Amino acid sequence: MSANYIISCDTTADLPESYIQEHHILLQHLSYQFGDEIFSGEHQLDPKVFYARMRNGEMPKTSAAVPEEIRTSFEPFLKQGFDILHIAFSSALSSSCQNACLAARELSEEYPDRNIIVIDSLSASLGEGLLVHYAVMKKESGSSIDEVADWLEQNKLHLCHQFTVNDLFHLHRGGRVSKATAILGTLANIKPVLHVDSEGRLVSLCNVRSRKKSLLKLVENMGEQISGYQNDIVFISHGDNEADANFVADEIRKRFGINNFLIHYVSPTIGSHSGPDTIALFFLGENR
Repeated sequence: MSANYIISCDTTADLPESYIQEHHILLQHLSYQFGDEIFSGEHQLDPKVFYARMRNGEMPKTSAAVPEEIRTSFEPFLKQGFDILHIAFSSALSSSCQNACLAARELSEEYPDRNIIVIDSLSASLGEGLLVHYAVMKKESGSSIDEVADWLEQNKLHLCHQFTVNDLFHLHRGGRVSKATAILGTLANIKPVLHVDSEGRLVSLCNVRSRKKSLLKLVENMGEQISGYQNDIVFISHGDNEADANFVADEIRKRFGINNFLIHYVSPTIGSHSGPDTIALFFLGENR
């Protein structure tokens, strides 16, 4: 019975399609749009096209996964006798988690013999994706749905997020910095280093001068957090800047001897707010 459940997550987990297919993960779609053109499900822009449009000045809008679509996604598996473990985008950043809980409550009344568990990952991008990865590995090694859910709850605050953006104006649009800060920071070549805190919120850690120093700061911060934690794999996401993602990976190899990485795009839903050239680093550590 340990394998008789489905692992589900939001598209904000930013996992490659090949990984989703290989491990039979169920996806809940958050949408985005440029003007009146809405992208969701199979109707998606190539990431390079998406970020090119942002670089050309188009500003996308995003929408959460809605309860009815989540319900429609879950129900066929419940009818087949599967339980569902859903790992949701941080509740502090989207209503998608709340909507998944609503769909799960409704379905639990209709399918009382089925177990539907929603985990608030308090994570974003490949931080959520790394939690999904650990859940998949545990499921495939024979852990039950309750065992995996317990592990996720006990360890999700050890999932560390470190990231930097190249354009302060995207953070200004999202209300993270003032317009004056964006203007002055850009003139002074200031690059912010941020993280997702224990409440799942996007929080500034520090500012450094120059892009290269911001990338090195991600790795430096990682060194202060990973003591005592085994990281067999590290995840890195990027806003259409694979070269900088590989630079961070190379620094991690040199400093910590870690050689296993998953590197992938920041999805449009998150990239709409973080912007092109974002670099984000995810690993297990003592605390966020």
